[in-house]
Amino acid sequence: MTKNEGTIDRALRVIAGLVLLSLVFIGPQTMWGLIGIVPLATGLIGSCPLYSILGINTCSMKS
Repeated sequence: MTKNEGTIDRALRVIAGLVLLSLVFIGPQTMWGLIGIVPLATGLIGSCPLYSILGINTCSMKS
């Protein structure tokens, strides 16, 4: 998998993922917070399958 996410994009995904996951434990305690696994995983890996399909690349370095 080639990296197609830049640093800011990755950081925002990790933060959004953690916020969504916190909904499982804090706040309304809804299982919908498990959706946060997706942005968290893509942010940690640095590659988004949807970006690959659409041809989007926010990474400044070619890899």
